[in-house]
Amino acid sequence: MTKHDELLTVRQVLDELGGVSRRTFYRWREIGKAPEGIRLPNGELRIYRSDLNAWLESLRSAA
Repeated sequence: MTKHDELLTVRQVLDELGGVSRRTFYRWREIGKAPEGIRLPNGELRIYRSDLNAWLESLRSAA
């Protein structure tokens, strides 16, 4: 995470992933196969862009 790292909504993350369903994304989170996120006080989930990028890079490396 950098000082000015962007916080993405789940919708933004799903769009970046090319249309993965919300259900699939949350299933990945349940089994520990999704990028780290933070829960806001209102209960919404946010993902730092740097965490999303690192997660995507780890998938590329494993392929």
